[in-house]
Formats: sequence, C-alpha cells, structure tokens
Amino acid sequence: METGKLVVLGSINADHILNIKQFPQPGETVIGNQYTVAFGGKGANQAVAAGRAGADISFIACVGGDDIGERVRKQLASDNIDTSPVEAISDTTTGVALIFVNAEGENVIGIDAGANNAVTPAYLNRYQQNIIDASALLMQLESPLDTVLAAAKLAHQHQTQVILNPAPACDLPDELLSLVDIITPNETEAERLTGIAVNNNEDAALAACALHNKGIDTVIITLGSKGVWLSQKGEGKQVVGFRVKAVDTIAAGDTFNGALVTALLEGKPMDSAVRFAHAAAAIAVTRPGAQPSVPWRKEIDDFLAHQES
Repeated sequence: METGKLVVLGSINADHILNIKQFPQPGETVIGNQYTVAFGGKGANQAVAAGRAGADISFIACVGGDDIGERVRKQLASDNIDTSPVEAISDTTTGVALIFVNAEGENVIGIDAGANNAVTPAYLNRYQQNIIDASALLMQLESPLDTVLAAAKLAHQHQTQVILNPAPACDLPDELLSLVDIITPNETEAERLTGIAVNNNEDAALAACALHNKGIDTVIITLGSKGVWLSQKGEGKQVVGFRVKAVDTIAAGDTFNGALVTALLEGKPMDSAVRFAHAAAAIAVTRPGAQPSVPWRKEIDDFLAHQES
C-alpha cells in the first residue's frame, strides 16, 4: 500500500520505572518493586508507535555518547524506523526519565533532557530534506521550542502537514499554533493553551474553538478513558475509546498519536483513524512500560476485528 512519508521530531529517554503503592510525601521513603529500565521519551514512543503500526517513518533525534544511546538506536531500527537522523552526541548522556507508578496505574515523572537538548535548529537543518519530502511531521514538546518552531515553519512552507502533541504542557506562542494542522492535547494541555478547564464535553468544545481561532483546523483533545473530543473546523463530537483493564497509562497518548498519523497517511478518514488510534492505545495500557507496551500492526488489526463495528 502506498502511504505518505512521516517524520517524527522529538525526544529519546531511558525510563527508570518503579512501581509503588502510593506516591511518597516529601521526606517519606516508600518501598517499591518491579524496577525496570525501558526506552521512552515522547518522540521515540510516538515514532515506535508509528513504525510498528506500519508507517514509512524517519526520526530526527539525538542520543548520548553512552552505551544506552547505542542500544536505543538499535532498538528503534528494529521497530521499522529510519534512524539515520538519530545522532549520538559525545560527552552527553541520553535523556533520562525517573518514573513512579502507583497502584492505580497513575504516574509522576522527573526528566533530565540530556542529549535531547542537542536537537537544535542547526541540527534540524542537516535533516531538513526529510521534512521537505514528507507528507506529515509529528512533534511534541520535549525538544527545544525554537527547533519545534523552525521545523513547523519548514513543514508549512513545503505543504507537509504539521501534527503537534503539545506535551508536556507549556505555554506556546501563537506563531507556532498558527502553523499547526492537527493538535492533540490532553485536558491539562488544552487548559494550559486556552485557559479553559476541560471537565466535560461542553468545556472541550469551547477549548477546541479557542484553538481553531488560533488557526488550527483539527483539534483532538484526549480525555483518557472517555476517548477524545474531535473537532474539525468547529464541528465537534466525542469519539469514545475501548474499555480495557489498564495496567499503566505510560505512553498511551504517545501510542495514540503515532497510530493516528499512520492511519491518516494511509488515507483513512478521520473517524476511522481515531478508532485505529484508540485500539492501539487500548492495547498499550494493558501492558507495562513505554515502548514495550506499544502494539504491532497485526495486533491492532486483530483487536479491531474483534470489536463490534
């Protein structure tokens, strides 16, 4: 099947994950279990989700000049990702995330950007042809903001669709938002960008309108277990997800984003692309970890085949 090319620009982290009953209070020590190191980072998670779902994808990112960086690059290549734009930066560590997961499957995270800070506009320039030749560019906010803006400008100039997952939440310039074609915030991020707290569908519709007014055609607000609020040019509706028993929600949103863009590049209409992305995310939350939880295409297709349409 002929599909458009995808470029993901973003972060790579080694995730150090510890399961604990409840999050510690300041000064408190809690005993945890199941300590694991898994590969993560929003950019890498989304790239892996797209690669495993069948996208024709290249990834613009940096790892440190350390052993784990080399292991990450090998792993990404095995996930059907073109890693030629992933360079190892000497004298730098690969990005790291320290993650606590509680008994409810919620998480708190601390991050050291490390080599992710080396994804500068100058670094982007070396790989600009990838963006010029692509049909879509998917980004998040764990890379330097000036690089995200430069990449959005480049994509916009060359009719490459810009998809922004505005996570982690931060304030963004209107200049960047005006270059975005599809934005995928969660409730917290939508509130940060619009000042509108999203507690129900009416709020979601208002927040989506505020983002449309900044020049974004398609707004997809992810609502956790309630699915998403999908708004295209002001026409909005809730698209519910699939009910599954969640083990942890790490990388659920990233899996959704990677799978969504993959489906859109295959020419699927938006509603079926969202359904496909919901299926991928539903599988991911039933498994622990970030990239280890991301499903392959056959798993997503099988999952959808077993659902009532």
